Amino acid sequence: MITLAVTKRELVGRRTKRLASAGQMPAVVYGPKHESTPVTLGSADFERALKIAGESSVIEISGLGSPVQALIHEVDVDPVTGVARHADFYAIEKGAKVEVAIELVFVGESAAVKAGANLVKVLHEVEIEAAPADLPEEIEVDLTLLAALGDKIHVSDLKMPKGVTLKTDLEEVVALVQEVVEEKEEEPVAVDMAGIEVEKKGKTEEGGEAPAEAKE
Repeated sequence: MITLAVTKRELVGRRTKRLASAGQMPAVVYGPKHESTPVTLGSADFERALKIAGESSVIEISGLGSPVQALIHEVDVDPVTGVARHADFYAIEKGAKVEVAIELVFVGESAAVKAGANLVKVLHEVEIEAAPADLPEEIEVDLTLLAALGDKIHVSDLKMPKGVTLKTDLEEVVALVQEVVEEKEEEPVAVDMAGIEVEKKGKTEEGGEAPAEAKE
């Protein structure tokens, strides 16, 4: 299990921006049995933990007295640099199950797609419930189930590890195959010059009245 060292944080609000220059970032630890606690931790340490554990693996937080087991619940990322600038840690209650979103990984090859059909991936994650120790890192989707046009894989078709319960609607479609439809190029429409009405000027360029035959 990955361990992250944190320290209780006094800086709040906009003043937390100065942490970045010191290689630190703000975060909050909270949970049903854990009072919301502002903390600070190393940015590089957090990035490493996020890469390895993701948001579905339990990590251990030290520095708050007794160790706290938690999930990385939410991460605020800078839209320009892509670097995490704040994180929420959800402290897990001992003996309680948790609900998390788990990434779907598509494996195998569809016979229909191999024959030229189009693969449509509808879902990329599902909600599950499990004890922290039973949380999987990912759930596989077997694409070999898509053998013919129109075939679909539903959430109910997914195989869950022991101790894991699906919370997403079982009837939701995960993936399907459909016929590839080629778009027809539209032929340019010829312009009917005879149907274009030419507007006649009511005055001459010099500003005088136009000849009588030009007026209608």
